[in-house]
Amino acid sequence: MKKKHCNFGLHLMIDGYLGNQEKLNDKRLVEKMLSDLPKKLKMHIVMGPVVKFIKGNDKKDPGGYSGFVVIAESHISIHTFPARKFVSADIYTCTDVLNKDFAIKYFKKSFDLKNLEINFVKRGTKYPVEDLLSE
Repeated sequence: MKKKHCNFGLHLMIDGYLGNQEKLNDKRLVEKMLSDLPKKLKMHIVMGPVVKFIKGNDKKDPGGYSGFVVIAESHISIHTFPARKFVSADIYTCTDVLNKDFAIKYFKKSFDLKNLEINFVKRGTKYPVEDLLSE
């Protein structure tokens, strides 16, 4: 019997705590990470990276750098919050391969993170293996 579904992609979410405040507040570091990480993960940059400083908007968000890079396989985003020593990052790929261990270590080392919260999700688990267009 032919397989009808597969998963569409993989989504790695990294939340890092107690990081180095200077590194979390370094626009060039965030840009470098967004430039280098796709290559290290064998992904292909389509646009970016783009990194902007975002001012705090309330007591929960004290501001920091937000950046993203569009890759042929989907996207990578990084949001830093230096005042909270926190970073939130997403790596989403529509491929079936993602070197999670490398990516996690890369973020931990880059921002000197002391604690990590990792979530990993298979996306689109009912994605059709064939086009559904009728002829």
